[in-house]
Amino acid sequence: MMTPIEEKKDEKIRMGMVQVSDGKSRPRPARLVLTMDAVTVQRPAPAPAPPPDRTVPHARERMVQITRQKVGGLGLSIKGGAEHKLPILISKIYKDQAADQTGQLFVGDAVIKVNGEYITACNHDDAVNILRNAGDIVVLTVKHYRAATPFLQKQAEVASDTDSSTGDEHPSHHNHHGNTLDDNCNSERAADDAGWQSAWSAEEGSRPASRPPSAASAHTPLAHTPHAPNTPNTPNTQEDTHWVDVVSVPLMMAYVTRYVLGTDKLRPGAFEVRGARAHMTTGVVHAEDPAALSQWLKSISDNIVGLTNLQMKLFNRHLPGGERIEYMGWVHEGVVSAAQPWQTYRPKFLVLKGTDVMLFDVPPMNITELAKCPETLKVYQTMFRTVKESETVDWRQHCFLVQASGTGPGAAPAGPRYFSADTRRDLLRVEAAWTHPTVNSVVRLGNPSAARKTVPPPPVSASASPLPAFATTTPPRYVPQQLPLT
Repeated sequence: MMTPIEEKKDEKIRMGMVQVSDGKSRPRPARLVLTMDAVTVQRPAPAPAPPPDRTVPHARERMVQITRQKVGGLGLSIKGGAEHKLPILISKIYKDQAADQTGQLFVGDAVIKVNGEYITACNHDDAVNILRNAGDIVVLTVKHYRAATPFLQKQAEVASDTDSSTGDEHPSHHNHHGNTLDDNCNSERAADDAGWQSAWSAEEGSRPASRPPSAASAHTPLAHTPHAPNTPNTPNTQEDTHWVDVVSVPLMMAYVTRYVLGTDKLRPGAFEVRGARAHMTTGVVHAEDPAALSQWLKSISDNIVGLTNLQMKLFNRHLPGGERIEYMGWVHEGVVSAAQPWQTYRPKFLVLKGTDVMLFDVPPMNITELAKCPETLKVYQTMFRTVKESETVDWRQHCFLVQASGTGPGAAPAGPRYFSADTRRDLLRVEAAWTHPTVNSVVRLGNPSAARKTVPPPPVSASASPLPAFATTTPPRYVPQQLPLT
């Protein structure tokens, strides 16, 4: 079950569990983090190994005396052995038992001697027998093996030992990642333990690249009770989840959409945030339920609108009053191709500036880029009309038509152009913003000085305003209609 959206009001951060995919593969669990200026997808990862305990003496051998208990024995488990080309490593220390009570033994300690007797050349079973028959007072000579500690601690958390008095083991105790532990030990030995003296040190160069599972190192508890690992004092904690950033999309001039890119297909229960550049995308984010979906869409859209309005203000500082920007945002233009009988959609960044209707493929990031618009229409030479739901030519909603008169050099071809906004609110914002430049145009055209510089536009005939060319084709989903602009 996914968690609800968590909000940190002081930091203006929202986060929650979602699932993310590329639109083709199976969704994966992820965490979505929304800040004021970016949305970030994070994936779960194992928590990093904690730093070594500063109280553990890494660089020298130590002698530790243990008094064997009648219940619990030495209170520790070991792994490794000469047959695995590994030292005898303490893999687990049972809480409140003999080894733990000394306060001087740690997971990752390698046992060099038992009561003065070297066991570095012993295989696993021989080492177990030596430890079990060492008497009630056992003196261990150990040296900490730092590289093995994180691996052994992780194994200890999931271990469930069985008959410890005989040394029988559950199959899950076998180290199926023996190479990983082996490689870690090798690198640590090379870095910090150059003086390590053991019977297997000379064989390191000849270690095979892999070994069958039967050669995995054993894990044997040294206790007299078969239930020592299952005592209430034995901790059974889980690793804390650690989150790693997968992708972060800046919200400046971004947009959030529920449609599959370039189509009229609405993703059920999912959305995508796309940035100012085509390669910036969160992937397809799947929400838990309709309420969570609506909350994510509103929160992300609000942040995008806020940042876009801020950018508009920055642009307007450098523009004269009559050239101020009234609207900036993404829309999707329906286009038709001879290769397919239905329209596709391409994103366009719409800017309403002064008397200009500007369409960009990539949003302008500064005044210089704003002045290099690849396609500009005059608002007084165009007509704007929203399309009723019953008039839409496919499954896309929140559509509108823009028709240019087609006069003047370099003007766009005559005929209505079909656009779609991602939400009803976006469409209303475009419609409201269109009014101001229209009024400005009327005022400027009514000024005699402006009239001498501007050719009045010819009237646009409503009867000559059919749907765009793609509406003359007949996809199976709709019947073509004539849409007058009045």
